[in-house]
Amino acid sequence: MDVIVLGGGLMGTASAYFLARRGARVKLIERNRIGTGATVASFGNIRRTGRHLPQLPLAHRSLRLWGEAEKMLGRDVEFRATGHIRLIFDQGGLADMRAYAEAARPWGLELQELEPREIRARFPGLGPEAVAASFSPHDGSGNPRLIAPAFAEAARRRGADIVEEAQVEKVERTGSGFLIATSKGSFGAACLLNAAGAWGARIAALFGEHVPLEARGPQMGVTEPLPHRVLPVVGIWTRDKDYGAYLRQVERGNIVFGGAAERVAANLDPGHAVPDPMRLPVQLRAVARLLPAIANVAVIRTWSGCEGYVRDMLPVIGRSATTPGLFHAFGFSGHGFQLGPGVGEAMAELITTGRSETPLEAFAIDRFN
Repeated sequence: MDVIVLGGGLMGTASAYFLARRGARVKLIERNRIGTGATVASFGNIRRTGRHLPQLPLAHRSLRLWGEAEKMLGRDVEFRATGHIRLIFDQGGLADMRAYAEAARPWGLELQELEPREIRARFPGLGPEAVAASFSPHDGSGNPRLIAPAFAEAARRRGADIVEEAQVEKVERTGSGFLIATSKGSFGAACLLNAAGAWGARIAALFGEHVPLEARGPQMGVTEPLPHRVLPVVGIWTRDKDYGAYLRQVERGNIVFGGAAERVAANLDPGHAVPDPMRLPVQLRAVARLLPAIANVAVIRTWSGCEGYVRDMLPVIGRSATTPGLFHAFGFSGHGFQLGPGVGEAMAELITTGRSETPLEAFAIDRFN
């Protein structure tokens, strides 16, 4: 079976790897360089907490693959299962956490509820005003700059052809499959996987499938190094978007942070948003609520990217509803990083066998009809 994968982010490269591992002949086409879109703009959070419940089976599958990534890909992608803590500062957040924990339990996610003294004892320096927290000990983080190139290189070793810096000029259905004309030549295949991220809705529309998607960019930042402590990934349960911050400390000691600042519109040409320095003080105030020590360190870099946000905040994953041989995996709405390996394995399974052991019905493209 021949498959063209459009998009060289985490979804596309993971799919190319797992397709090649199943014996498919794969060509991946990327308009820029591998991993330079939504993947590189990602925070690197590998969390299951707070996900839409229908995503949890896919998230569980993906977590297993994150744990196998170094052996599978032959490269350390800095997956660290340090745990994921979400701090709570008010009764509304506590009620939301408890309701979610109860609803998620039948889906296989067990959250620990921590009292203030447990937070102080286990994670000194975090959220001194927190009234409670949830903790998921098996989650953690990975390096967004390493994972897509690692999957792409592993796919190459299994025979996949990776074509970078190829502008797509035409996508069409032919009698035998699909023809993709690019600035680096034309390519044909029996199947096409649309993993084009924020550009995915454009591809779907060519086949009469219309997805309400907006391209937006998060505002991310990183500090100078702090003395390293073993920190989990840190987030918050809150109904106030001005406090919706998150952070993690990398092994070199820097604090990577995001949230609080509204995601800004991103133009698909050139395809990235620009960080706004005027939003940084708001972000830092929110992050300091989680980790007060950050108020005393310098921010050395900020950045943004281009993510595709679907109206219902759920991705589009699965078969086309109009075109045999066409498959979609895009629109992850800022929470796709953890899901990437699981999406890749599930799509390879679906394309080569006609089925997926992980339920994907909730993400069908025809839900917008």
